[in-house]
Amino acid sequence: MAKADWIAVDWGTSNLRLWRMAADGTVLDRAESDAGMGRLSPEDFEPTLLGLLSDLDTETPVIICGMAGARQGWAEAPYVKTPCAPPGIAEAITVPTRDPRLNVCILPGVAQDRPANVMRGEETQVAGFLALNPRFDGVICLPGTHSKWVHVSAGEIVSFRSFMTGEIFELLSQKSVLRHGLGGGWDEASFAEGVDQAMGRPAAFAAELFTLRAEGLLHGLPPEKATARLSGLLIGMELSAAKPYWLGQSVALLGASKLVAHYRSALETLAVPVVIADAERMTLEGLKAARKTEKTE
Repeated sequence: MAKADWIAVDWGTSNLRLWRMAADGTVLDRAESDAGMGRLSPEDFEPTLLGLLSDLDTETPVIICGMAGARQGWAEAPYVKTPCAPPGIAEAITVPTRDPRLNVCILPGVAQDRPANVMRGEETQVAGFLALNPRFDGVICLPGTHSKWVHVSAGEIVSFRSFMTGEIFELLSQKSVLRHGLGGGWDEASFAEGVDQAMGRPAAFAAELFTLRAEGLLHGLPPEKATARLSGLLIGMELSAAKPYWLGQSVALLGASKLVAHYRSALETLAVPVVIADAERMTLEGLKAARKTEKTE
C-alpha cells in the first residue's frame, strides 16, 4: 500500500470512518469501525485510532471532525460562533498523543447563541459542499437523528436550526404504544398524507399520532402505511417549523439516501427546488478543504 500523506477521520457517536489520503487528495484506503465516541472513554481514542493505522512508520497528520471533539470525546474542541465560515485548521485543537507517529488535530463544531444551537460534524459536510459549489447561496438540509437546516451565504454559515425528528421517530416507533401497529415496508401515499396533515393542522399533531393506533385497531391500518404516515407527520412538522429556511430558497439535501428521498419527496410537493449530495463524500471533501487551509497558511 502506498504511504499516506495524511489521515482524514470522521468520528461520530456510533461509528468512525477513516481515509488514508495521498498528497493530491486521492483516497488510498478506507476503513470503518463501530467504535464511536459513545463507546469510548478519552483514553481509548488513541489506541482505537492506532488499531486502524498499525502500519504507520512515520509521523503523519491526522485531521478529525465530529464527536471526538465533544466534551465527552477525546478532547473538547471549542465551538466557533455564527456567522462564520466552516472552521478549518486555524480553529482546530492539537491533541497530545503518546505515539510519536500521530499528529492529531480535531476540528471544532459550530454554535449559535440565539436561538441556542450546536453542531459537530455537519459543519464539515457543509464545508465539503461549499468546496464543490463555491457560489451556492441557499439552505443545506442534513436529515438525520437531529436534522439540521443551515443557511449559507457568501461561504459562511449564517444561521441554523436543529430538529429532533429522527430521534422522536425512533422513540415513538420503539417505545410508545404506536409500536404495536408499525412494521416494515413503505407506502408513499400514506407518507404524503402525513406530511399534508402535519403542515395543514400542526396543532392536531398529538391527536393524529393516536389516530394511527386507533385506525390499526378498528380498521386494520396496514403496518407499512402506519409507518409511512408516522414518518410523514414528523417530517411535516419539521418542514412547517423550518419554513423560514426553505421558502423561496434552493435546498441541498445531504444525508443517508433513504431518508434524503423522503425529504426530497416532501419538499418537491411544496415546489421547493432540491439538489442532492452524498453525505460521506461531502465529509471527505470538507476534511480535504481543511487540509488545504493548513497548507496555505
